[in-house]
Amino acid sequence: MLKRPKRRVGIKIDMTPMVDVAFLLLIFYMTTTTFKPPEKKQISVPASHSQIDLPDVDILNISVTKEDSIYLEYIVKSEKDVKGKKESVLDRVYVEATPQTLESTIAQIRATQWGYKMRLVLKADRDTRYGTMASIMEALQKMNIVQFHLVTDFDSEPIT
Repeated sequence: MLKRPKRRVGIKIDMTPMVDVAFLLLIFYMTTTTFKPPEKKQISVPASHSQIDLPDVDILNISVTKEDSIYLEYIVKSEKDVKGKKESVLDRVYVEATPQTLESTIAQIRATQWGYKMRLVLKADRDTRYGTMASIMEALQKMNIVQFHLVTDFDSEPIT
């Protein structure tokens, strides 16, 4: 006698609730994310072939516009009282400087914020005058800051 195999009952999983949860999570993350605030002045940086990532913490960003305006940007961590609890809050601070006051401004920021573990990031417009950049680097050398990061756009094609 031949035995007939039993037919298996097909299992159907309704994917609708899982898709709903996925989209709810996506919408939640999109609405609660804080994006990088816009810069005070637009800066178009020159191109290079280096792909080194910038550090994430303890950064002093020196931005130089094509009008040779110098802006210092850094993040201050402070504690604020929110509903009876002390919470750490990060605030972005912008300071305008000139080549003459740059040294004293950086010294003041170093003294009040991070000390010597501060990392400098120099972001200059491609149309910035050479003299402005030279005076900035001279001020940094006077403060014995000889290492800094220069922000550029990544250009995949090598210059020939």
